[in-house]
Amino acid sequence: MDKLAVFTGNAHPELAADICKALKIKLSEAFVGRFSEGEIRIKIDDNVRGKDVFVVQPTCPPTNDNLMELLIMIDALKRASAARITAVIPYFGYARQDRKDQPRVPITAKLVANLLTVSGANRVLTMDLHAGQIQGFFDIPVDHLFAVGVIIEYLEKLKLKNLVIVSPDVGGIKMARAYAKRMGAGLAIIDKRRVSPEKAEAMHIMGEVAGKDVIIVDDLIATGSSLIEAVIALKKAKANSIRAAVSHGVLSGPARERIDQCNELKELIITDSIPVTNHKKHPKIRVLSIAKLLGEAITRIHREESISCLFDNINRI
Repeated sequence: MDKLAVFTGNAHPELAADICKALKIKLSEAFVGRFSEGEIRIKIDDNVRGKDVFVVQPTCPPTNDNLMELLIMIDALKRASAARITAVIPYFGYARQDRKDQPRVPITAKLVANLLTVSGANRVLTMDLHAGQIQGFFDIPVDHLFAVGVIIEYLEKLKLKNLVIVSPDVGGIKMARAYAKRMGAGLAIIDKRRVSPEKAEAMHIMGEVAGKDVIIVDDLIATGSSLIEAVIALKKAKANSIRAAVSHGVLSGPARERIDQCNELKELIITDSIPVTNHKKHPKIRVLSIAKLLGEAITRIHREESISCLFDNINRI
């Protein structure tokens, strides 16, 4: 492990520190600041020549700043003769524009993939992409992890009975099926219609939820409008208790206010893929750590071992 080095920018230093704690190594040092006019300034303080380097940097808000820090740090490490550079991106920003669903719109997920490759990244380690096909946008290896194991470990401690896993839309059915199969639970889908990029209306529920303990599973929550619509629809369908398990808690705009005001939502379970300092003490929000999962993946990549055991369960469903 003496050839292993882990760096971080300003996006999520707490997660990087927790990963290093799991790896039992010291977080490598780098200066990540700004010039007087606001340009990003980076200097690698540790020797990385010939080392296997991992840069932990979710591209969460402020997305542009965090993405540029990641790109510039990768460039600095490449020029410092690192043997291999892996971009560890627990939350992959700009992923929602992954296709041309309207005339004259960009495919930002592909653009970011190109930027990472050109900057000098040799591989990418990420978790719960908004769309799995984003892996195909890269010309370098991508290891795609899932938070399902971490979240299920917590859900099993709740010992819920008559459990039903709910997908908030048709696109999330694969994730919901993975949860349902692992937990031996029922499965339901909410048919919704999106009226704008920030707003969706729940239509009707396919599956039996009356009198059941319901878990809504999704990859991310931004403003929370879709989640609250789903909760209201499930409550009208006479669900017993309603929880939500979401991999990435972006919680932008009025999200926290909506969660506070939604009495029907018993608990929101998220991971620390992005900084969650403001949410740790929230009575309705439970934050689960993915540091051990990422640490295990980093160890296996460094040792040239297979990491399929960390995500095979969902890919085979």
